[in-house]
Amino acid sequence: MAFYETVFIARQELSAAQVEALAANLTEIITQGKGEITKTEFCGLRTLAYSIKKNRKGHYVLFNIEASAPTIKEMERQIGLNEDILRHLTIKLEKLDTEPSPLMQSKQSRDRRYESLGNDAYGSFEGDRE
Repeated sequence: MAFYETVFIARQELSAAQVEALAANLTEIITQGKGEITKTEFCGLRTLAYSIKKNRKGHYVLFNIEASAPTIKEMERQIGLNEDILRHLTIKLEKLDTEPSPLMQSKQSRDRRYESLGNDAYGSFEGDRE
């Protein structure tokens, strides 16, 4: 079985309970295909970069999945049929990440991560102009 990460954006008119029910429906499809969802993150209602089908906001949900390719294809087919899902993206991974996604991390933890990489990781801006 391979590792996958799926993110989908649900319509803004849905309640949190409806989004959880939608995620439970997709989880059931994966488990019926002998797959396993190792992590589910509800990232909440967020503003979209651009309007999608007249929606300015959307509920973001992230799954870490261990499943076969036909199971993932069936899940994506069901996502395509569902009118409540605006966009989705599935990528294949080498290994699953157990830490919270950057959407769920606080700004402080992201800043600490940047500082631990040092300024050379992103290039130094000081002294570029003279």
